[in-house]
Amino acid sequence: MPKYKYTATSDLNKTTSGLMDASDEAGVIEALKKQNLRALSVNLDTGKKGMSIGFFASKVKSDDLVIFTRQLSAMVGAGVPLLRSLSSLEQHSESPALKAVLVAVIKDVEGGAPLGDSLAKHPNVFSDVYVNMVRAGETAGILDEILKRLALQQEKNATIRKKVKGAMTYPMVLVVITVLAFFGLMLFVIPQIGKILTDLGGPDAKLPLITEIMLGLSGFMISYWFIVIPGFVGGVYALLRYIKTPPGKKQLHHIVLKVPAVNGVIKKVIIARFARTFSSLNGAGVSIIETLTVTAHALGNVVYEKALLDAVDKVKNGEQLSRVLESDGLFPPIVSQMLAVGEETGQTDVVLLKVADFYEEEVDTAIASLSSIIEPVMIVIMGTVVGLVAASVMGPIASLAQNIKG
Repeated sequence: MPKYKYTATSDLNKTTSGLMDASDEAGVIEALKKQNLRALSVNLDTGKKGMSIGFFASKVKSDDLVIFTRQLSAMVGAGVPLLRSLSSLEQHSESPALKAVLVAVIKDVEGGAPLGDSLAKHPNVFSDVYVNMVRAGETAGILDEILKRLALQQEKNATIRKKVKGAMTYPMVLVVITVLAFFGLMLFVIPQIGKILTDLGGPDAKLPLITEIMLGLSGFMISYWFIVIPGFVGGVYALLRYIKTPPGKKQLHHIVLKVPAVNGVIKKVIIARFARTFSSLNGAGVSIIETLTVTAHALGNVVYEKALLDAVDKVKNGEQLSRVLESDGLFPPIVSQMLAVGEETGQTDVVLLKVADFYEEEVDTAIASLSSIIEPVMIVIMGTVVGLVAASVMGPIASLAQNIKG
């Protein structure tokens, strides 16, 4: 039985806190009433201080969710009642975040709510795809099979995310190092070099243009560092906030689809995600309209999302999805052709599963190629920064050395 942390007050306005075993929050409140106490707050005790269920609900790891899905599928498939399966998984879960969510889900299921509706109350943990597939599985009586598909899909998606993040880690580290090196040179190295050059050549010494620019930039940054550094940090923060807004996200997604080398990887990731998600929902018996709508929101790119949402209206008017996707130009011909075969044979889910496998392999190749391109580009950028600094230093030193010899 889970433990709950409570804070309560008595009729004498004395506040007390403690832990109590109960099946749910209502049980804690009822027990406190019997002690003539009024509950001020009741939270599930997860062994962590100062954290609530709401905080953990957004921190469930994908690996924990995959394990839960596979275990629930095995237990339901073996004939274990759903409520008993959920209770067992909640008790033995090693994830405080997932445990907290499952307590709320169990409470809803005990009250007679379908599992899909109970999961839908936790959108930060269970996506629309997850919820809709569970609902379809409950309706068709094949929940165990649907959960197996979900676990496989989550594993594939997690694998792609890890590969993309892995490919971007090295460039991002180089960018951070380059920025820090630039500020370090401008604030600490260039001023010392400028002082040395002034001491050697005198205050009226004629310096090369690049050296003058470097010294001027360095002097400005030193004089107004309290504006430059906060301004730079604030600009980066504002940019990150902007790209999370609908207009900013739309612009970013349009841009990444036009950047050479990068756009190929992004498109293949989106196509793989589309094919696997559509296949899973379609195979679960979800209607074509609902499948398209849910898949559109699961792609992670507003350009493709809009294309699929527009396709919903066309499919409602009787057009075949394969022809709609062929005409918008965002999807490769192989996707529309394979989808047409699936529509003719009634095996759309099977056909798109093959498309997903193909593009997931293509993602591996594309990421490897992208890494081989990004690394030399970043090295050239860093080398250019260092080269400019070296040129601004060595040029006047060589000139002064010639003057001394003369």
